[in-house]
Amino acid sequence: MKLSKRIKNNLSKIEKNKEYKINEAISLVKNLSNCKFAESVDVAIRLGVDPRHSDQMVRGTVVLPHGTGKQVRVLVLTKGVKENEAKEAGADHVGFEEYIKKIQEGWLDVDVVIATPDVMSEVGKLGKILGTRGLMPNPKSGTVTNDIGKVVKEVKAGKIQFRVDKAGIVHAAIGKSTFEEGKLTDNLKAFLSMILKLKPASAKGQYVKSVYVSSTMGPSIKIDRNDFAAL
Repeated sequence: MKLSKRIKNNLSKIEKNKEYKINEAISLVKNLSNCKFAESVDVAIRLGVDPRHSDQMVRGTVVLPHGTGKQVRVLVLTKGVKENEAKEAGADHVGFEEYIKKIQEGWLDVDVVIATPDVMSEVGKLGKILGTRGLMPNPKSGTVTNDIGKVVKEVKAGKIQFRVDKAGIVHAAIGKSTFEEGKLTDNLKAFLSMILKLKPASAKGQYVKSVYVSSTMGPSIKIDRNDFAAL
C-alpha cells in the first residue's frame, strides 16, 4: 500500500528499534498527531499470558486521573430508591423494564451499563446482546453494585474497563491528543501500574512483553520497559 506524505513524514521522526521513555513517547505521539480532529491516544500492551486459561485472564478497571476526554454515556439498570441515586450521580439513562425492552429491540446507545445485584437475574437474559458488545454488567469490573452513585461518578470521571484479548494484548484509550503531555503521562502510568498489579500468579516468564502508544492516525511508539518496571 502506498504511504501518504504525512505518514512518511511521521515515520521519519521515529528512530527505528528505539525504545522511548514514557515522557518522550507521549511528547512524540502529540507531535505526530497532525490530523484535523482530536485523535485518541491509545496504548497496546502485549502480555505473556495465555487467555485460554481462566487463571491467566487479565481484566479489571482503572480510574484515569484526567479522564479519557470522551463523554461516557451511562445506563443504570435498577429499581426503586437506587434510581434517584443514579440520576443524582449523573447517569444518562436510568430504569429497568423500559430499557430491558429497548435493548431487546436493538437499542444500545450507551458506553457503559451498570446494574444492581437484585436485577441481575433479568439482566442476565440479555447476555447474548450485551456480552458481544462488551457491555454486560460484571461484579469483577465493578458494574454490578449497590454503590450506584459512587460507580457512576467514577465512570463519568474516567474509569475504564479493560480485558486481555485472545492474542494476549490489552488495548485502551488513555486520552486525547489535545491533552497536556503531563496529563497523558499520568494516565498512562496509572494504566500500566494497574496492569502490573494484576499479574496472574500462574503467569510464567516475562509478564509484560511490550508496550506501544499511538494516536488514532499516527505510528506506534515503543516504550522502554525499564521506564515502567518500577511503577
